[in-house]
Amino acid sequence: MSAIDDLPPLREVIARHGLAPKKTLGQNFLFDLNLTSRIARASGPLDGVTVVEVGPGPGGLTRALLAGGAARVVAIERDQRCLPALAEIAARYPGRLTVIEGDALATDIRPHLGDGPARIVANLPYNVATPLLTGWLSVEPWPPWFQSLTLMFQKEVAQRIVAPPGSDAYGRLGVLAGWRTEAKIAFDVGAGAFVPPPKVTSSVVHLVPRAEPLPASLKALERVTAAAFGQRRKMIRQSLKGLGRDAAELIAAAGLAPTARAETLSIADFCALARLVAA
Repeated sequence: MSAIDDLPPLREVIARHGLAPKKTLGQNFLFDLNLTSRIARASGPLDGVTVVEVGPGPGGLTRALLAGGAARVVAIERDQRCLPALAEIAARYPGRLTVIEGDALATDIRPHLGDGPARIVANLPYNVATPLLTGWLSVEPWPPWFQSLTLMFQKEVAQRIVAPPGSDAYGRLGVLAGWRTEAKIAFDVGAGAFVPPPKVTSSVVHLVPRAEPLPASLKALERVTAAAFGQRRKMIRQSLKGLGRDAAELIAAAGLAPTARAETLSIADFCALARLVAA
């Protein structure tokens, strides 16, 4: 019996089902159910909430979410080996766990959610973490269908997500995340918590959607940030030339200094440029 429910400890579950983590799937399992419970709590009170989980593996975080009071967990898992272990959790929590076998990058989860609030909580496979996040940050219409995102990343990626203007980590991901959400690092997780241990420290990031982000076209903002950060060490009078507009005219209309560099521009500056490009 584990510390959070009457199911067997995760090490026993993994051994019984032969669930050696696969590097090709970016799998790093968390055995410590106290830690998975901490991740679940970082998303806030779970009563009445439907939680979307990506890559549950043997179900450590899944169990913490259900034990923590989530009304339902909808889990997307592409590794067929994990399905029997997840089925045991579903039997322990009747009607509260739905497992979808498939690739989260190609799965529209919304038809499975029903009514009521939904959140995304996941220990993301590192090899798809950034594409998944950018996909969620790019959904239309906005505000999105989810209340919040509570996600595990490599610490370096987490720092890019929350990076302020002027910092070395500030880039396209930080602009997109800061434009549409309020993001913060909740806590770090050492490599020793995982099996197998990764070569990096991890961080749990909590993102809450902004109800009214600064006005800007997503497509135009992506174009502007791609041009600016594609040559981040150059002044914007040079890096913005690839936008198909007179760079000097664009910069002047946005009220910016032509000698500025991408990492010094605020999110409001990028949104102003995006509005001009879209116009």
